[in-house]
Amino acid sequence: MFQKEKKQIEQQIYTIFKENSIPFAENTGWAPVPFSGEWGISTSFFKVAALEAKSGKSLNVPQRAEEIARLVAENLPPQEYFSRIEAAGGYLNLYFDSRLFSARVVNSVLSADHFGKGDPKGKTLMVEFSQPNTHKAFHVGHLRSAILGDAVCRILEFAGYDVIRANFYGDMGLHVIKWLWNYQKFHSGETPPADATRWMGDLYAEANHRLEENPGLESEVRELYGRWDRQEPEIVDLWKQTRQWSVDGFHDLYEVLDINFDRIYANSEVEFQGKELVDELIKKGIAEDLRPDDAVIVRLDNLLGLKKEKYRVLVVLRSDGTALYATEDLALAILKFEEYPLDKSIYVVDVRQSLHFQQVWKTLEIAGFSWAENLVHLSYELVNLPGNVVMASREGTVVLLEDLIREAKSRAFEVVEEKNPDLNQEDKMEIARAVGLGAIKFPMLDRENTRIVTFDWETALDFNGQAAPYIQYAHVRANSILKKADGLPSAAIDPDYELDPTEVSLIENLSQFPAVIQNAAREYKPLHLTHALFEVARSFNAFYRQAPVLNADPEVRDFRLQLVEASRIVLSAGLNLLGIEAPKVM
Repeated sequence: MFQKEKKQIEQQIYTIFKENSIPFAENTGWAPVPFSGEWGISTSFFKVAALEAKSGKSLNVPQRAEEIARLVAENLPPQEYFSRIEAAGGYLNLYFDSRLFSARVVNSVLSADHFGKGDPKGKTLMVEFSQPNTHKAFHVGHLRSAILGDAVCRILEFAGYDVIRANFYGDMGLHVIKWLWNYQKFHSGETPPADATRWMGDLYAEANHRLEENPGLESEVRELYGRWDRQEPEIVDLWKQTRQWSVDGFHDLYEVLDINFDRIYANSEVEFQGKELVDELIKKGIAEDLRPDDAVIVRLDNLLGLKKEKYRVLVVLRSDGTALYATEDLALAILKFEEYPLDKSIYVVDVRQSLHFQQVWKTLEIAGFSWAENLVHLSYELVNLPGNVVMASREGTVVLLEDLIREAKSRAFEVVEEKNPDLNQEDKMEIARAVGLGAIKFPMLDRENTRIVTFDWETALDFNGQAAPYIQYAHVRANSILKKADGLPSAAIDPDYELDPTEVSLIENLSQFPAVIQNAAREYKPLHLTHALFEVARSFNAFYRQAPVLNADPEVRDFRLQLVEASRIVLSAGLNLLGIEAPKVM
């Protein structure tokens, strides 16, 4: 916002510098004036003073920065949108005219098709996230990747990037072979009940228990794996049928979470291509084939001539010739860049896989794939539930996502009934769904990606704290005011009265929404948006309590109604970018 005015001032500063033989540093950095209750922008001249010093002039940099700031402040012509200009300690501070600034902000929100939406950047990014394993339960441990990846995609798209949403199913591997073995031997012919993913998870845990109790049965599992490697029709057909049971269950859960994908990969799709790639790496001398006694490996540190251990050794194929994650990830990366003109490929994967991805990408780089430098690991930490519940699919000690969603809706329904008992049952259920899902999603996003999320219901469903229901409720309050008003003034209004401090704070928070979006997109951090939305909701609630809207004088009422609508728009847009609904009533 106010980009035109900033560019104009930059040009005027450049003219002053040119007239006084002062070097002009590129990319003038502007920051908000850091004083409460005033709007403005600020830039410093320390970099300019340092450039003069580097050119050979004998000077004191801080003192020279002050001199330049004073020179600019004294020579800038009067500005329409800035009420005053001052030099202070090497900084130039420009203060907006509060009336014009507030009018510009509110009108910008109301007149934009999508306020805060960035211009197209001409860059294509693929974001791969969620990555569940078929033939296992879809549990809470999978949740953060799904929610974080979805929010990052929404934010990147809004910021101006072309985004391809990708998923990578783990539909083949030892876990699948174990499941198939258990199904063939003990459950042949059975079909899943309505709760398919739970049943699939139960059979996987059962397979592990049977094998632990009788390790001698492992030979049967290895034999079955060999039949898969030979692509025997009976095994392939059974695998396809049972995999679809999992995929259908995943689709149902993604639909509930309002998450979608443009491309779904599966490790079975790249398993054999990965093996072919390993053969190429062996031929090029990049990989060492130590079979049959050992695996196929890539000694990365040796290849790079590193004396200090950094990348270690990457195993790219087992001694028996079966594929590993590395086998498949190498082939998958290549496939992505063959299919799409990607500027970046972003992997939303558990932080514990950091070394694995470093190894895979360095191997691709050594193999001559120049785009390997455009592979990004967006790592995240896990989710803890109350009581430090540890989730392990092989043990069956998992909290299923369906159960968490069911409990969220139930708890939210109780709150909705308490707050608005007059609503009909259908509306209560719909609001409980929106509030419950928001309560699950928000804590996953409102934290540094690489910090553990400790989930608890009291915080997640807090209507008075930093949680989705608090922000949703602010949206509902704005909607309620607008519903009671007799229409919204359509013409832009300059507030011709002294703004209440709560209005100043609210307008400031609204004005920063576009910058927040760009920052969140640049760093792949939805928490920038969660924090900003909380501040908008908090400042709106303060405004709601302090500054009358419907009962105010007409000229005040009209501007405040527009401010309410601007707040509603930003709250709704921000929640949507987090994958959270903004209900009209609660």
